[in-house]
Amino acid sequence: MRATGEKMTGPIAYLKGKFIAAQQAMLPVNDAAIVLGATVTEMTRTFHHKPFKLEEHIDRLYRSTKYVRFHTDVTREEMTDLTMKVVDHNAALIPEKKELGIIHFVTAGAFSIYAGSAGGNEKMIPTVCVHTFPLPLHLWAKGYEKGIHAVTPSTRHVPPQCIDPKMKYRSRLHYWLAEQEAKLVDPAAATLLLDLDGNVSEFSGGNIMIVKDGAIISPPARNILPGISRQTVIELARELDLPFVEREIQVYDVCNADEAFESTTPICLLPVTKINNIPIGDGRPGPICSRLLSAWGLKVGLDIVAQIRSDVPWET
Repeated sequence: MRATGEKMTGPIAYLKGKFIAAQQAMLPVNDAAIVLGATVTEMTRTFHHKPFKLEEHIDRLYRSTKYVRFHTDVTREEMTDLTMKVVDHNAALIPEKKELGIIHFVTAGAFSIYAGSAGGNEKMIPTVCVHTFPLPLHLWAKGYEKGIHAVTPSTRHVPPQCIDPKMKYRSRLHYWLAEQEAKLVDPAAATLLLDLDGNVSEFSGGNIMIVKDGAIISPPARNILPGISRQTVIELARELDLPFVEREIQVYDVCNADEAFESTTPICLLPVTKINNIPIGDGRPGPICSRLLSAWGLKVGLDIVAQIRSDVPWET
């Protein structure tokens, strides 16, 4: 791992063993990420310009690389170190009130010929990248006032018999197709996928949880990516003495829940107040989501909702 010789004044990224200007971070057309979508990934965010649960995200990244057999020479310790170098450099370039999204991805590497598996048993060198971007928190501000609208398209969640959902990966054409369907119902829809049996699985960008009779209910981990934000909800629920239950739920259960919310890295929690045009509870953000957000804010030393509501567009 080495830096370029010149001192860089703009945002930087780490790519294939080098720290480079972020605008120069590009993949060749024969990289497996482009040829096959063979990529595992993580997204972390900062609070006060410091990564939140970076170790957990990096640990999951390495569990994913092991599962897909990407053999990188970059160790966990080195990944943490180079990540902090990218974050510290780029955070210094943004206003104090702005935050960063931190992206890790690892691909299978570049093929010597553009032929995928037809290339035979060639040795692949995984492509490792770390980059950041200023979080556009303002995009979610309205969601805290009225909640978001979950829409369930006909495109289904990839079953765990095909790809284990505990791995976070970038082969997401099914998400794209599902989102295009959902937008036909509501251009601002949050796409909520069902599994092949009609059970609720997850949003295209996060986990769903519902509240019924004071208990937080989540779909089972077998059928979803067990998000790190979801794990934070579990920890906060324990501290707040709120029951947390895993079980299969269907659209019927979401319709008849007292409240619902999405957990996701950029914004922690977002209330869900409608599903397929049916109000959830009284159709307004609920008290359990609010309590969890307040408790989360105490952990990171800020008012999360206030930060999002006060955010303004900004470009590097």
